[in-house]
Amino acid sequence: MKKILLSIAAVSAVAATALPAAAMAQSYDRGHDDRGGWNQGGDRVARLDQRIDMGIRNGSLDRREAWRLKGDLRETARLQYRYGRDGLTRWERADLDRRFDRISAQIRYERHDRDYGYGYGRDRY
Repeated sequence: MKKILLSIAAVSAVAATALPAAAMAQSYDRGHDDRGGWNQGGDRVARLDQRIDMGIRNGSLDRREAWRLKGDLRETARLQYRYGRDGLTRWERADLDRRFDRISAQIRYERHDRDYGYGYGRDRY
């Protein structure tokens, strides 16, 4: 439980640094893509983090899955911050979009992979 709380705190800290990066990207790059723009990049990190937390709470994700997903999310949020320091290019936006889409698909897969409770190889709390 302590590890989960520490990982949640770490992702929250990354999200807190990603939000200013998204605001900074907004000040330099006012362009929008077909889906509403990349000015909402920090919101996407928060939504993905919430999906992981929900999976932990309802039991559809075990600790190992959640730890790996949160690590991928942290890594991508750091990359988003580095890209956003001088404004996002079209390539950087597309790269981040692909990475966040991949994480989203991984969350969906892990939450629905039928790793049920006791006796099915599931790592329980």
